[in-house]
Amino acid sequence: MKIIDTYQHTSQGYDPYLITNQWQVAQLNHAPEEELNSINCLDIHYKTDEVFFLIEGTAVLIAAQIKDDTITYDLQLMKPGITYNIRKNIWHKIAMQPNAKVLIIENSNTHIDDYEFYYLSQNQIEDLRTEVNQLITK
Repeated sequence: MKIIDTYQHTSQGYDPYLITNQWQVAQLNHAPEEELNSINCLDIHYKTDEVFFLIEGTAVLIAAQIKDDTITYDLQLMKPGITYNIRKNIWHKIAMQPNAKVLIIENSNTHIDDYEFYYLSQNQIEDLRTEVNQLITK
């Protein structure tokens, strides 16, 4: 009798692999578009918090407040075994290095209809890269 379901995401990118009526579990594995030098936008969810858990590798969780195109960041170099929560209505992104894997838990179907993007200007991209690189090299 098999009563335990198992899930594993081994390819690059995002995979929401366990979706119920109320919540979903997804895994984000490193992909070139998740690297710091590829980030050109932040995203936000209006209906749900989003929980992040580093499985392995190196990743920086980026949270941001935007007011009049001025961005203030709260950056966290993620550590395995720590659960991170981004509250709803907070802009965010993850900068991942090769081999990074992050588990994501949020309301069901958030990846389909509860997100918006804020596209960064070239100056904002450069500022973000500088701040993240300073955190990684500490």
